[in-house]
Amino acid sequence: MNPAEDKTMKGEQAGATENPQPSSADEANVQDPAGADAPEDNGNEELASLRQAVEEAQNRATENWEQVLRMKAEAENQRRRAEKQVEDARKYALQRFVESLLPVRDSLEMGLQAEGDVESIREGMDLTLKQFTSVMEKFNVETVNPLSEPFNPELHQAVAMQSSEDFDNNVVMDVMQKGYTLNGRVVRPAMVVVCKK
Repeated sequence: MNPAEDKTMKGEQAGATENPQPSSADEANVQDPAGADAPEDNGNEELASLRQAVEEAQNRATENWEQVLRMKAEAENQRRRAEKQVEDARKYALQRFVESLLPVRDSLEMGLQAEGDVESIREGMDLTLKQFTSVMEKFNVETVNPLSEPFNPELHQAVAMQSSEDFDNNVVMDVMQKGYTLNGRVVRPAMVVVCKK
């Protein structure tokens, strides 16, 4: 081969090296610009969707927390109101009873200032006692006066036992002090003497 042909051949090889034609394998490795963005866009959409879901969950959590705080505050307020009502009921439960007793006290004071014979003073005291009894009945305070009744340990307290021909066995023959009940509950038992044969 002469030198001229050698240079020509080398030039062709160099040209082939400088401008190589892409092979089918190279074409496969070249990415389509439109296709290159598709996976990235899907990732962005998914990330945006997740962010939106997280934001919605946070909003719901905040709303639920605020609702819990409101309910807790409301429960605390109700508890305080209930405590105040109980305290007021305890403090002022006797108010109506006291208001009803005041006229009785007024009558007693007037009776102490009254002048006259024993009979008229006695009559005034009797009226005051009736007034007092009326107040007690109004508030379901009942008198326990069990004379000639069978002894009842739930309502009576035996202070003595005596034998008597006039009374049956285990019957109250004398009441030393009357008892009282409030709405059926014993406030003070009657102190009695029971016949024991």
